[in-house]
Amino acid sequence: MTQVADYVLQRLTEWGVNRVYGYPGDGINGLLGAFDRADGNPEFIQVRHEEMAAFMACAHAKFTGEVGVCTATSGPGAVHLLNGLYDAKLDHQPVVAVVGQQKRLSLGAHYQQEIPLDRLFADVSEFCQMVVHPGQARHVIDRAFKTALTTRGVATVIIPSDVQGEDAQPSPPKMHGSVFSSVGWSRPRALPDPDELRRAADVLNEGSKVAMLVGQGAAKAQAEVVEVAELLGAGVAKALLGREVLPDDLPFVTGPIGLLGSKASDNMMQGCDTLLMVGTSFPYSEWLPDEGQARGVEIDIDGRMIGIRYPMDAHLVGDAKETLRALVPLLRRKDDRSWREKIEKDVREWDDLCDRWASQHFGGRINPQAVAAELSPRLPDGCILTADSGSGTNWWARHLKLRQGMQASLSGTLATMGPGTPYAIAARFAYPDRPVIAFVGDGAFQMNGMNEMITVKRYLDRLAGSAPFIFCVFNNQDLNQVTWEQRAMAGDPKYPGSQFIPDVPYAAYAQLIGLKGIVCDNPKKIGEAWDEALASDVPVVLEFKVDQEIAPIPPHIMKAQGKKAAKAVLHDPEKAGITGKGIRQKLTEYAEHLPGRGEK
Repeated sequence: MTQVADYVLQRLTEWGVNRVYGYPGDGINGLLGAFDRADGNPEFIQVRHEEMAAFMACAHAKFTGEVGVCTATSGPGAVHLLNGLYDAKLDHQPVVAVVGQQKRLSLGAHYQQEIPLDRLFADVSEFCQMVVHPGQARHVIDRAFKTALTTRGVATVIIPSDVQGEDAQPSPPKMHGSVFSSVGWSRPRALPDPDELRRAADVLNEGSKVAMLVGQGAAKAQAEVVEVAELLGAGVAKALLGREVLPDDLPFVTGPIGLLGSKASDNMMQGCDTLLMVGTSFPYSEWLPDEGQARGVEIDIDGRMIGIRYPMDAHLVGDAKETLRALVPLLRRKDDRSWREKIEKDVREWDDLCDRWASQHFGGRINPQAVAAELSPRLPDGCILTADSGSGTNWWARHLKLRQGMQASLSGTLATMGPGTPYAIAARFAYPDRPVIAFVGDGAFQMNGMNEMITVKRYLDRLAGSAPFIFCVFNNQDLNQVTWEQRAMAGDPKYPGSQFIPDVPYAAYAQLIGLKGIVCDNPKKIGEAWDEALASDVPVVLEFKVDQEIAPIPPHIMKAQGKKAAKAVLHDPEKAGITGKGIRQKLTEYAEHLPGRGEK
């Protein structure tokens, strides 16, 4: 007789699940036995920590558009899932978590590893239900998937260990209380009200300086975004989660926005009279137009998120692709292209500035900007790029230029440390023939990335191959992003007690466990190091010894932050270095205005 655990895994495969990320424990012993009997369909991928399983499930959803699935044991294992599940919740990704629980008999007895999981997962989950009867498993699994897909969120299924081993009831008895559900879901067509569409078109047609900001909600609407931008003579800035919406080689794409953003995006937002936001909940008002400066139109599929970042004149609740298609016939092409020409000039000047920043080296140490700048022209076609949260994210956002067919993601709204490595691993499992490159700081790599190299080793036969698989580690012995935030936001100097981290031989560690390790500490050999890593048929840990004193200079410096940073520097242990290097980098920004320098 089939057990409930076997039936659950069978139902997962009917929902298209081929891979479940998790870590074992006696609370899911029944499921582990079922995975063994399932003979790889679905496959259990053993990670080093349950948090990594949740990150990988989230990444699977981001890169494939499918539901990502993770599993963990009762008690501590379940708790470990939460950070990765919140990453999925806040970035609107469909993830199903299947979690073990103590036997029903012991619930409420303050038993070992007994935690009220329904309460623990209540906030992170759009749907959370415990299976207490074999006949319930079918509709709980089905509703978990339907909810995750519909809400683009997390659904949690809790299965006590004794229920896992009971005889399955794929079709419960036809009686009062029984529920008969089916596998299946389809994406609806979501279009806004026609009157609101006409109102939006009027706003956009009347504007003379239109700025567009796109996020991950516009990922399936690339052609439509380009068509609208061309009609309106607009530039397009991209939130970090929307990096792959448009390739960076389009001349009107201004790149990232915000603290990690480009001067071209900042100039566009400061000068526009009309703002069109598509599929983004970018939250930082200081990088958007001043209130009253611009009229606004927003497209978002979630009515709860419409018009909560900037005051909008038209609120288009609908799918980005469908809504833009409906909007295009109502738009008039703008004959005056001077605004577009200014945007394209700003983009060229920003790209030139980034190149000049990256070309500077100080005292023989590697400029971290150069690490990204040297990789950018070498990016393999169709590659997948991931980033962790840290100062390296600045260079990932600014210096890597995505081309058509590339994908990129990171922890956007939660902005947690730790997902860069598991994101890359999940991407490689999903697309074993595509190049995958992760940018990870040494802090995040020490936090959990090094452990996940053991996962890479465990599945080396699957994860190695002709397509490059690279973990680029920025080794500066500093929790660098927080250090700069201390200076600019708190007005405090760097506190070595919290910010210094030990120098660890990351590349040597990779070699020790059977991967390839490359160390680069010479600014003249950055390109050679990338070439060697990109040519490897074994996963690579590529370690760059980078300068911790290179500031991630924002597109414009807020007055209050400038004062705090200046105050912090007076007592900073790296006062001389950050002052001298910061001045040189800032002067580079104005070099184009010096006599004898023309536009590139």
